[in-house]
Amino acid sequence: MLPVEQMILSLLAEAPRHIKVVTARLDPARLHIAPGEGEWSANEILAHRRACAYVWGGSIVTMGREDHPTIRINPRTWIRDTDYLDRAFRPSLRAYTQQRTELLALLE
Repeated sequence: MLPVEQMILSLLAEAPRHIKVVTARLDPARLHIAPGEGEWSANEILAHRRACAYVWGGSIVTMGREDHPTIRINPRTWIRDTDYLDRAFRPSLRAYTQQRTELLALLE
């Protein structure tokens, strides 16, 4: 079994690839349609993950560099203040993948 730290890094690395695989055959328009009332579309999920990746990624780096960091974040505010929900899915996924790659490089 992998140490907890390695498992977390593995999950962080796999997330973008997993999203790419499960959405690969879906029509781009379908990615913007929620499957049901009160559910999120694939694009909304990705926008949320991008906002969290940006907000939490910076926090992870701060935690690694400081002994007693003060972190005030709100991914919902971030997503509201960006255009992530309006972006096309595939370019947004590429940006999310790049965010994750950069975060993992900082953690090495």
